[in-house]
Amino acid sequence: MGLNSLKKHIFYEFLNLAGRVYILARHSENVILGHRGFTAEEKENGIVLVFNSKMNFHWDDYGITATLVFGTSPQKCFIPVDDIIAVSSPDLAAQFTLNPNAARNTETQDLPSLKPSPAPIQKTAKESKPSQNVIKVDFTKKTKSED
Repeated sequence: MGLNSLKKHIFYEFLNLAGRVYILARHSENVILGHRGFTAEEKENGIVLVFNSKMNFHWDDYGITATLVFGTSPQKCFIPVDDIIAVSSPDLAAQFTLNPNAARNTETQDLPSLKPSPAPIQKTAKESKPSQNVIKVDFTKKTKSED
């Protein structure tokens, strides 16, 4: 399952559980908000859009197509799934958020971190030095000795 499929799955789970879901869409030339467009602040921070179970919208492999109302003005909108960087439900106190810089084109982009790397060289216990920032904790259960 790719990230875009996961976004869609979480969106519908939140919608089914709470009846409404919020998405955060980043500014992109591919996001269509009718004639409205993005404000200067939305270009910087993205725009939060609210969907509820009574709305008529369609989510396909490319994104969400819907008529959204801004103030009193309905606008035909398209939000590409690649430009959705968060899906949240305040009613459920839950959210799914992606790094906005890393989220772009994750379905088709080769991610260097997913490529196999050479096997690490194993050090023996005598060769490795413990880090100064590591605290050792013994989680074994100690029993009281009976006298």
